[in-house]
Amino acid sequence: MMTLNGLFLSVAFIMIFSGLWAFASNRKHLLSTLLSLEFIMLGIFFLMSICLSSVGNELFFSLFFLALAACEGALGLALLVSIVRSHGNDYFSAFNSLEC
Repeated sequence: MMTLNGLFLSVAFIMIFSGLWAFASNRKHLLSTLLSLEFIMLGIFFLMSICLSSVGNELFFSLFFLALAACEGALGLALLVSIVRSHGNDYFSAFNSLEC
């Protein structure tokens, strides 16, 4: 029988790999790409909190990682708003790397 810690580890790895699959397969909208990146970050946070809780009760590093993930999400949303204001949509096909 699988232990509870092993079950949590398998759920964390499933979260990470499903986020990677969504990131690789959905390339139509920028918003869906950013959401899959955030899902990967949450899976890594879940995995890190499981590993750090089995070592000890020190969760400072996982909270620091969560703060960095929140900053990354805010930066992604600011980039999305800027692109929607300048281009009118968030389709990847509408972007040109030489345009500002």
